[in-house]
Amino acid sequence: MKGFSRKEPMFSLCGLNCALCAMHVGGYCPGCGGGEGNQSCAFARCSPGRGVEFCADCAEYPCARYEGFDDADSFVPHSRRRADLERARELGLEAYISELREKAELLSELLAGYNDGRRKSLFCTAAYLLPLPDLREALQALRALPEQPIKGRAASAASLINAAAEKRGISLKLVKKPKSRSMMSGFIFSYIYFAA
Repeated sequence: MKGFSRKEPMFSLCGLNCALCAMHVGGYCPGCGGGEGNQSCAFARCSPGRGVEFCADCAEYPCARYEGFDDADSFVPHSRRRADLERARELGLEAYISELREKAELLSELLAGYNDGRRKSLFCTAAYLLPLPDLREALQALRALPEQPIKGRAASAASLINAAAEKRGISLKLVKKPKSRSMMSGFIFSYIYFAA
């Protein structure tokens, strides 16, 4: 959004970790309030004039803009948004951003050394949802493996990450927005019509 900027673009106004987003990592978005190329956002349009660094600091939080916001994911999981805002409050923003930077560095290592072209979303989601110690442990185990072709490295990384997520009961699949009822009706009608 033109003219919208923030001190810390890695952690969004609404509580999403931009530093771990596939769009940010891919260079398509500078992060929340990061300047040129920043994505249009209802939360960003609301924030000027309110004098808050995060929506959670606003007297009206959570407002109507949040209705249904956490029901589905965008390029990043929304399930930890509230918990991450709370964690940033507990730790202090500087300490939280420090953890976020370390996660971003580990994600960069995963993408540079273990991505066979098909794992970016998995690695970004894992960096987002897994606790920092689990990510450190997975990378440490990967570094200790003997040299192998990229497909083998990617499979090993996916296996370790999925095992860490399973151990904690975390799903690494992004939650898709449900299709609207009218779209579903049209799909069902088409299926019945063409199947007959």
